[in-house]
Amino acid sequence: MAAAAHGHTPAAWTGVTITFIGFAIAGVAMILPSVLLVCAGLAVVLLGGVVGKAMAMAGMGKQPSQHVMTVEEHQAALAAA
Repeated sequence: MAAAAHGHTPAAWTGVTITFIGFAIAGVAMILPSVLLVCAGLAVVLLGGVVGKAMAMAGMGKQPSQHVMTVEEHQAALAAA
């Protein structure tokens, strides 16, 4: 089986980068004992997920493969055989 192209899209890179920054903020905040900064970091983590999903829905995510049969095509091929 060929290697899959998991995450090699602008949506994935952007979402992961924003999420990484959020984890870094929350991690620094735990060293500084700042509850407000921990909450801000976790909010940035959630924002990364929302931005990544929004970008994927806007067409910047992984596109459907042209080499995979749909359920309807598969059923039609079985019926024809």
